[in-house]
Amino acid sequence: MTINRQEVIKTAYAAFNARNIDNALATMQPTVQWSKAWEGGYISGHEEIRSYWTRQWSEINPTVEPVGSTERPNGSLEVKVQQNVKDLQGKDVFDGLVKHIYTFEDGLIKTMDIELV
Repeated sequence: MTINRQEVIKTAYAAFNARNIDNALATMQPTVQWSKAWEGGYISGHEEIRSYWTRQWSEINPTVEPVGSTERPNGSLEVKVQQNVKDLQGKDVFDGLVKHIYTFEDGLIKTMDIELV
């Protein structure tokens, strides 16, 4: 993983965990394709991600911390994350490892998919 990708990923996760949508979106291409793990399916673009995260955060409280990454042979980046999801009363809904798979274009996130560990 290049330094640029490391910084993009670090910035994206920090912004997500701080609920700073604008800073998170600044790490992504305007036409980014994003997996909707919470609802299923995919979305495209900044406004759809903003809407999805706003809905998500009104019902659950997720935090996602990268714990390692691997460059895949196809050029994508696999980021293993510790994901903790609580309901709004603080009760654990999910706590475990997940893989986020990224592709990049011009230094920004182009796609994100999710795989179970």
